[in-house]
Amino acid sequence: MMTSADASSSTRDRLVAAALTVLERDGPAAIQARTLAAEIGASTMAVYTHFGGMPKLIEAVMREGLARFAEHTRGVPHTDDPMADLIAGGLAYGEFAMQNPQLYRLLFGLADLGRAQQLPPDAATPWDLAEGANALSVLSSAVERVIEAERIRPQDPARAATQILSATHGFVLLAMTGFIDSDGLQDVMAPMAINLMVGLGDTRERAERSLAAAIEARAS
Repeated sequence: MMTSADASSSTRDRLVAAALTVLERDGPAAIQARTLAAEIGASTMAVYTHFGGMPKLIEAVMREGLARFAEHTRGVPHTDDPMADLIAGGLAYGEFAMQNPQLYRLLFGLADLGRAQQLPPDAATPWDLAEGANALSVLSSAVERVIEAERIRPQDPARAATQILSATHGFVLLAMTGFIDSDGLQDVMAPMAINLMVGLGDTRERAERSLAAAIEARAS
């Protein structure tokens, strides 16, 4: 038998899921209390009863989005080639972003939800939330494995991870806006990944082998 606490949790989860659906389907302007309540067959008061208002609901949406992001990238299996795993993680990152472009924009501050978009005082961006830190740890952990395997020079993993994130994020945004076409993975992302890894200390031959392994793993 469902308790009142279970019902409350269920309604909260359904509102968050509805917000993610509406965000991707109709864009950020459609994220309104009335729209989300109608999406789950509830009254507008459900938003205020379970979240106290739209800001907390949007925060919950960001937390859930970050958790899904982390789950998708963390799902890349570890092999005996940590460089291939790192590159495969980058491909998974791109997959998630392209499958959830509106959420991706929201998480990086590229979508404006007005006064409804408020974070806790100690979080300047969604990535400062616990779920954001967890999502970023996927990349930093992958970089640490590459360093430990001596595939790149000993260096600060956080700085190397930021360089990789910058390149990946830039590619994703250009692909998302249509500036890079469907051949972008082969013509842009692949050589960029090789050049970046070589710049960080890998050899071109080993980086190319790892890239081929990563692409094959994601395609299978």
